Amino acid sequence: MKRIISLVLVFVLLASAFAGCREVYDDPASDVKEISRDDAIEEMNAILSRVDVYNEDAPIDLDMVDYSDEADALADISVFPITVQGNGTINIEIAADTELSSESPDDWMNVLAKKFNRENHEYNGKKVTVTVRQITGGEVVTYMRAGLYQPDLYVPSHGAWGKMLDASGIQTVTLCDRLLGNTAGILISDKVYDGFIEKYKEVTMKTVVEATINGDLTFAYTYPYASSTGLNMLTMILAAFDPENPLSETASAKLMEYQKTAPPTAHTTAIMRNNAKRGIVNAMAMEEQAYVLNKELENYVYVPVGIRHDHPVFTFTYVDAEKQEAAKLFINYCLTDEAQKLGTEKGFNRHEDYEGQDPGLDGMGYLAAQKLWKQNKTGGRPVIAVFVTDVSGSMRGNKIASLKDALVRSAQFISSENYLGLVTYSTDVHVMLPIEQFDAMQRAKFSGAVKQMSANGGTAIYDATMAAAKMLLDKQKEIPDAIPVMFVLSDGHQEGGVNLSRILPIVKALKIPIYTIGFDMTEEDEEEMRKLSQVSGEADLTDAGEKDVVNVLRGLLNSRT
Repeated sequence: MKRIISLVLVFVLLASAFAGCREVYDDPASDVKEISRDDAIEEMNAILSRVDVYNEDAPIDLDMVDYSDEADALADISVFPITVQGNGTINIEIAADTELSSESPDDWMNVLAKKFNRENHEYNGKKVTVTVRQITGGEVVTYMRAGLYQPDLYVPSHGAWGKMLDASGIQTVTLCDRLLGNTAGILISDKVYDGFIEKYKEVTMKTVVEATINGDLTFAYTYPYASSTGLNMLTMILAAFDPENPLSETASAKLMEYQKTAPPTAHTTAIMRNNAKRGIVNAMAMEEQAYVLNKELENYVYVPVGIRHDHPVFTFTYVDAEKQEAAKLFINYCLTDEAQKLGTEKGFNRHEDYEGQDPGLDGMGYLAAQKLWKQNKTGGRPVIAVFVTDVSGSMRGNKIASLKDALVRSAQFISSENYLGLVTYSTDVHVMLPIEQFDAMQRAKFSGAVKQMSANGGTAIYDATMAAAKMLLDKQKEIPDAIPVMFVLSDGHQEGGVNLSRILPIVKALKIPIYTIGFDMTEEDEEEMRKLSQVSGEADLTDAGEKDVVNVLRGLLNSRT
């Protein structure tokens, strides 16, 4: 028997090797039974006929706090981890973009910072060290504009973020125009690339947008409030619509038309990459360094587009002169041949001949481009959303308190043109708030319903998912062009109610995006929740903790509602 198993394993490995040496990915939907939409609705109703769903009367929160300031929906800066800690007499905190400050191979700055800190560099007889915080370029701008963060140095992917800070009254000082070379661009699957070139001749943002509108490509880019690549691609899309004035009414109207057929903006690069693996998109925006190092994308053709991502280094007028001068020691350290060679090994410093394509925007222009995207991201279609929230016993204490606070604070990102409902689950399922337009009255009821939430009992996740799906389908009958979406929040394993395998064919057939947010879950529970999201379409699981759930909700709601 062992010999047979060994032979089977060898055969599988050889088969994989001869399949073009390409990885084969498990599509979470591939092993889920295919059923029709009508059969899915019938099965959903059969499940709900055996589930007690309690309809509650949401009180109007007359004491509702006005959380209209974005700062109200920001977690403490500590949710963005310190990846290198300095302890010198002069210690310089660097807010470094994630491709420089994450785990290997995205750890170029971490490697250099640790080495620098060990070597006892001095300025004016004082030991100089650096501390590195891992945070996206867009989040730095968000936190600094809200007055909640003041790093000593800021190393985003590109200089547009610095322009936005200057336009916001936070004066930058450029210490280095280029710390490490990179580009952003468009990836097109080799399955469609030849046909694309035959029809459109070349890869530009204009031709990619045209092909997406014509149905020849499905192009995705990332959330432009946080992602440097997302902001770069958004402004290039606007420039493709109106090269003379990317912020014109013409560009705005064309963006709305484009968003009607384009896939939703991906909340993270990981979600976008997973959607590519599952065949949901066949073209996407990404930084070149990430593409070079990601073997699962070797079946894509990369073409640089937009401004360069050369990692400028900014300090600020509030940083004293001594610290600014001391910072130059580390900057020069990063510019040595040895440091640049390490960068090349980690995927940087390619396409050195690419000069970049500037959309011609200043800081106010980039801020205006974000607002245009926010206004047009759904293509003029309203969104129908339901929160499906865990109130089981394991959520007692800080978890439920943090969740309630985050729900109320992040609701500011839901436009009043959209529709919202709230379902909670423990052992039973409760409709705390039926779906209605999110006007002032619905906001007050939402706040009142959230404040009533208390934790107790089991975890009937999938009963609640089916109840929310029925709510969405019923509301869609009233608003046929609306976009349905569900946000499921959970901290643990299903206890009671229908199991996941029973509802997956239903979720797959209904194609309602289900974004799952997990709190401190086991790997097994995460796998279940991720499958629930991925089988539904373009969504995915996002890990959250008590401290950062407000940030997770902010990002998801800003990108989807």
